[in-house]
Formats: sequence, structure tokens, C-alpha cells
Amino acid sequence: MFYSLYDFELFSNFTFFLEDPINGDQIRQYEDRRIFGMESSWNKSSYLGAVSTEYQIGLGLRNDVINDNQLSRTKNRTETLSRIQYGDVNENNIYTFANAEIDFGKWLLQPGMRLDFFKFNYIDNLSVVYEKLSETAVAVSPKFNINYNLNNNVQLFAKSGIGFHSNDSRVVLNQQGRSALPLAYGLDLGAVVKPTKRMFVNVALWYLFLEQEFVYVGDEGIVEPSGRSRRMGIDLGVRCQLNNWLFVNGDVNYAKPRSIDNPEGERLIPLAPTMTATAGLSIQRKKLSINLQTRYLADRTANENNSIEAKGYIITNLNTTYRFGAVNLGISIENLFDQQWNETQFATESRLAFETSSTEEIHFTPGTPLFAKGIVKYNF
Repeated sequence: MFYSLYDFELFSNFTFFLEDPINGDQIRQYEDRRIFGMESSWNKSSYLGAVSTEYQIGLGLRNDVINDNQLSRTKNRTETLSRIQYGDVNENNIYTFANAEIDFGKWLLQPGMRLDFFKFNYIDNLSVVYEKLSETAVAVSPKFNINYNLNNNVQLFAKSGIGFHSNDSRVVLNQQGRSALPLAYGLDLGAVVKPTKRMFVNVALWYLFLEQEFVYVGDEGIVEPSGRSRRMGIDLGVRCQLNNWLFVNGDVNYAKPRSIDNPEGERLIPLAPTMTATAGLSIQRKKLSINLQTRYLADRTANENNSIEAKGYIITNLNTTYRFGAVNLGISIENLFDQQWNETQFATESRLAFETSSTEEIHFTPGTPLFAKGIVKYNF
């Protein structure tokens, strides 16, 4: 069981003076959100000769109550010029699921099923006439995994499943329930290999098809459906213990994301990663712990035709601790080599106050520069 309560308020300006050349395009996003949920499951084991089976059946619910969900055009953070979105959202999700693991020794089968019921409710406070809009939707999500132990050092697997994306309640109601729970179809084929006693390697080919890709439009306060998409790629991971105290790890991921419904030449998916990687070195002595981790994100397109590019980065972090009895002293360093990098990036059309025409270019949030903090921990 869980309960969450928070207030959200954010002022931003994506387009500067594009829409309002006098006051500017500052917007205010605000909401008061309460989330309540719970989940309960029943587990059972059974045996039939050499075949063992694990069963799991569960039931859960989640309720999101969002009051005063609003997007307003503002000036100097103090004056509200107009409201674009203003209303109350109440979204309910009730679900049930069933999973099983059937172990035949060399073969392990994992069938599963999940059933979701959603109810989307919205009260538009900008409407002259009070009206509570409501829609319902149901999603059925089966999955089936197969694992085969070729020998003690090699395991082959095939994993498949259907999932969904829960859309913005306001968009669901505006479209009379269409694209409320667009489905996602996934498939993984791969292997887990232990070449040596101290090395672990996993590799997988994967495919993902989405019935609907979504793009958040911040200055309109909605999530915009943008058509079908597919992604395919390969993942490679390595874990190795070089000796009793030195460990290395690495992961490389390549993906080819494409929009299906866009015309030829405009099928790239803005900001979708194509290449990512991580690598690390870890030293674990009796009292000393040192962890060096590097992450990489390749350059990627920021729009559909690749005329604007979002720059990638390589960032390295260092964490080290030393134990003196019950006291641990440490230091954590982010961006060890003080690289200049962009964290949030997106292509948007904007215009400055003195410009006569707009320009489409990269807008970004600078990444964290070299940053260090000390750590003191006492264990009772």
C-alpha cells in the first residue's frame, strides 16, 4: 500500500517572444496531486515428478487525484495573463495479473497475463458549463518467456510480451477514448554466457513496436499522439572479476528507432538514443572501496529529418570510501574531468525580443560541472 502527496509548480519559457512579442511566452505549470494505491498477491509452489511450478496471482489498484491541473501564460511569475489548461483529473486503474514458472530442468517456461481497467475523468474549469467528462478503457497484456540451459555456462532465452502506455486523461477525453491505451509489442532473443569462472556476458537482439508514439508539448500542456513507431537493436553486457578485489563492467546498447507513419525522409524519432554505453572499474578491499563509472550517449537527431543534432557526451563519476571502525569517510565526484555537456535538449522554434523572425534550434539545460561532496557515515 502506498500514498503520495506533492505540489508541483514550474515556470518556464520555451519560445521567448514567439507568441507574445510584448509580454513574452513565460508559462506556469501547476498541480496538486495525490496518489493512492495497493497491491496484493498470492504465491504457491507445486511439484509433479521432476517438474516444479511456481504460481502467482495478484490484484492491485491506483488512483490519481490531480486538482487545479493548470497551464497559464504569465508575466514576471506574478501576473497571470491567460489560462491554456485548467481542470481537475481523476484517473483510476484496477488490475489483476497471473504468472507462472514451469521448470523442466533444462527448460524454464514463464507464461503470464495482466488485465488493466482504466477510468479517465476530467472537469474542465475553463468551460462555461460544468461538465464531468469520463471514458473507460481495458488492456490485456500477455507475456511468454522461454529459457534453455544449454550447459552450465550457456543459457539461451526468448522473451515476448505486450504492454501499453496510459495516455494523458485530457487527450483521451478529447479523442473520445481513442488511443487511450495504445499497445506495445516487444521481443528479445539472446544468450547468457560464462566464458570463465569470473566472467559473465549477456547479449540480446530486441524489437519494440508501439501503436502510438507520444510527444509532450510543454507550452500546450498536453501529450500529443504522433503515430506508430518501431525500434530494434542489440545489447551487450560484460561483468568480470579480475582478482579478489578488482572488478570491471561494461554495457553497450545500439538502437534503430523509426516512425512508421511519417513520410520518407522524416521518419527519425527526435531525441531517441541510438548508441549508449557504460563502463566501470571497482576496487573492493577490506576497508577501501573505489568505484569509477563512465557513461556515454552518442549524438542523436533532434528533429525528424536530422537537420538539427543534439550533442552527446561522455561523463565520468568517482566514488570512494574508507572505513575506520564504525566510521566511514568518503568523497563523491561528479563529472570528474569537468566536461561541458547538455543534459536536457530539444529543438524548438523561438524568437528573441529584438528579432523579426523566428529560428528553430537546440534549447538545452547545461549538465552538472565538476562537483565534489564529502561523506561521513557512522554505523551504530
